[in-house]
Amino acid sequence: MTQALVESIPLVGGQFIAFMLGCIFGSFYNVVIYRLPSGQSIVRPASRCTACGNAIAPYDNIPLISYLLLGGKCRQCKESISLRYPLVEVLSGLLALLLFRRYGLHPQFPIEFFFCSLLLIVTMIDIDTFLIPDILSLSGIVAGFALSFFTPRLLWWESLLGIILGGGIFYLIAAGFALVRHKEGLGGGDIKLLAMIGAFIGWKGVAFTIFASSIAGTIIALPLMLRSGKGLGSALPFGPFLALGAVCYIFWGEMFYHWYFSYLLGM
Repeated sequence: MTQALVESIPLVGGQFIAFMLGCIFGSFYNVVIYRLPSGQSIVRPASRCTACGNAIAPYDNIPLISYLLLGGKCRQCKESISLRYPLVEVLSGLLALLLFRRYGLHPQFPIEFFFCSLLLIVTMIDIDTFLIPDILSLSGIVAGFALSFFTPRLLWWESLLGIILGGGIFYLIAAGFALVRHKEGLGGGDIKLLAMIGAFIGWKGVAFTIFASSIAGTIIALPLMLRSGKGLGSALPFGPFLALGAVCYIFWGEMFYHWYFSYLLGM
């Protein structure tokens, strides 16, 4: 038992490091989420309080820890810091941890963490602005296709097919909706986002993402629409649901397909 405990120490340490590195990246993602939509540089100036504009000292910028020590308030002006900041850090840390537990130091780990990071950033920006910046989705399409040559999980032609189907399916849906309802139902950002998702997880991932995001959208969005008082005419960003569906595919997609086809063949 003692030997098993000793052997488990490096694994636990690796998971802790993965989580903390994920939180550190999440701290940077907060900068991107806040500055990118307004066209600000994500490099300069250094992190500042959004309320008083004072620079944040390095010791007040430690992911999660500083937020807890400061009681969720700026040291200078005592203005409350949005819970969004530690939430993004935690989500990024958890994604890094779960992916590390799955892949270890395999090259698939940084590839999928990069993809999940893009989805996290896109989700928060879409919630805030109802827009998905092209610099994220279009560069993500290129990156996803390029990385398909370095991962055993996805062949390059599967990535290419995912891009074509992802962008094409949503384009046809958006065009059909506009033709029938004479108004925009899906934005161009959603079309490019699904193409980016296809670049990273292929055509099977696109099919699963559409299925999962539709279910999540129905369960989550419908009550929000009804509560808004505007009914089904309420505008809600769809990007977060697509991102959620894509992340679910990474962790459970293959299992779902295995179960589904086994069920069909069993019949």
